Amino acid sequence: MDEQFWHKKWESKDIAFHAATPNPLLLSYFDQLGLANNARVFLPLCGKTLDIGWLLKQGYRVAGAELSTIAAEELFSELGLTPMRSELGAVQRYQAHHLDIFVGDIFALTSELLGPVDAIYDRAALVALPDTLRAAYTTLLKAITHTAPQLLINYDYDQTAQAGPPFSISDAELASHYQAAYHVQLLSSNAVAGGLKGKCPALEKVWLLLPR
Repeated sequence: MDEQFWHKKWESKDIAFHAATPNPLLLSYFDQLGLANNARVFLPLCGKTLDIGWLLKQGYRVAGAELSTIAAEELFSELGLTPMRSELGAVQRYQAHHLDIFVGDIFALTSELLGPVDAIYDRAALVALPDTLRAAYTTLLKAITHTAPQLLINYDYDQTAQAGPPFSISDAELASHYQAAYHVQLLSSNAVAGGLKGKCPALEKVWLLLPR
């Protein structure tokens, strides 16, 4: 992952990827995970997504991993929360009621630092990583969450027509990362209105991954 690329995005406020509302696919499909009240949900590479506020309002506890300190600080500010900060080796933890954000390189995160996770919501992580890092990322994610169930959103398009991120993830690639550990179920596949970034046709897909 090009850390400087993402730091510059946040420093310059070039964050068109940050949606102004909670993701409608989260609202439509999150209950497919069948989580109990007070379950803890992990959002890798979370930014300051409004999805976190929505999950908190539903009564879930949330953990996130984020590279940018700016994103983490703005997340807590916009939620009206004052975080406690602690140094945990290579990462910092920003903590408030029912919310933990681990700031730093996600590859420095361990299961011991993260703590118990009941489910993963991956809307922005897998698609943000180049193909050279995706196998390492998915291996890490399974390890630090003990193969927690996932709701995953990805894009599928002709990568030669548009540079990522978000990167294209084919069904075959998704299976190569996850099928050995999960039952992989496609919940939804819909064309992106107007094309991805208005440049090329793309499908946006929602997957349910349940541990084998």
